[in-house]
Amino acid sequence: MPIEFTHVPGKPANGSFFYDFAETATKLSLIEDSGFRKLVVDDPAGLLTNMDIAAQTLDRTGSLEVVLTHWAGVIDPTVAARQLAALDRRGGGRLSLRMLSEPLDDSDAEARPVGHGVVWQRIDEYLVLLKRLWSNDRPFDHEGAFYSVRSGFVPRKGPHGADLVIRLGGQSGTALKVAGKHADVFELAVGSPDEVRQLMERARSAAAEHGRGGRLRFALPVRIHPDGWTGTPDHKTVEIAGPPARLALALLPYAALGIEEFMIGGIDRPGEIARIGRETITMVANSLARREAEVPQPGMLAPRLFPGIHAG
Repeated sequence: MPIEFTHVPGKPANGSFFYDFAETATKLSLIEDSGFRKLVVDDPAGLLTNMDIAAQTLDRTGSLEVVLTHWAGVIDPTVAARQLAALDRRGGGRLSLRMLSEPLDDSDAEARPVGHGVVWQRIDEYLVLLKRLWSNDRPFDHEGAFYSVRSGFVPRKGPHGADLVIRLGGQSGTALKVAGKHADVFELAVGSPDEVRQLMERARSAAAEHGRGGRLRFALPVRIHPDGWTGTPDHKTVEIAGPPARLALALLPYAALGIEEFMIGGIDRPGEIARIGRETITMVANSLARREAEVPQPGMLAPRLFPGIHAG
């Protein structure tokens, strides 16, 4: 089972990991060379800045995939579909779309009640329109609860077309229903291995209702404290501290659940990025590879769950 690692940049005092892009470009090369497969772009400046950062990141890296954070309702879906298709072309298919739920704005609130269900209904309609715009071969009209489209058409599709990877999360029944319909990657919530397993089962069940249960992949946010605990945990991620081997040991029970991606935050200094890549990522990958190779034959004793890593 291959494991992918995604770097989630922090938000330093100047407000952005991407504040000085010349400096950031050096870090991007290090992230790419250290074994990270993806980079999350989620800048405090918002969606349009995210798109610009995504374009620069795709231009300055050769294999790093960009996970672009996006919100429904910020720009018209037809405009968004064109811009996202252009970004996907620019990166040669290295783009995925991370949809977050955000409250409806004040103008929407005047027209209809704001609530959790409404937010997810809008995300659902937005994603339906994006996928249709990325696949249609002629203009179409659409009149929905949140969007009105006339002669909607994207002439230049991205490499993935309507199959651009969509990432969603959530724990409510409403969120899971939308994720089950649209998500290729489900971003899990914080919890013990047992709690995470239960959420994975709920997400798979929701996807199975749309015939997609076997297609869903899972990503787990993890915040690393390489220098030990400081401050108060933010409760939005699994939080671990200690040397690289201990970090690897903490991740392995989650990997055993079938999680295929760890979204690593908390390591923005070059030395931390290099060490986590050189040691923790390598240890997790090697341990899982050995575990798969040591499948016991009938009559043989099963091997240790995760051989080869010692916390020290």
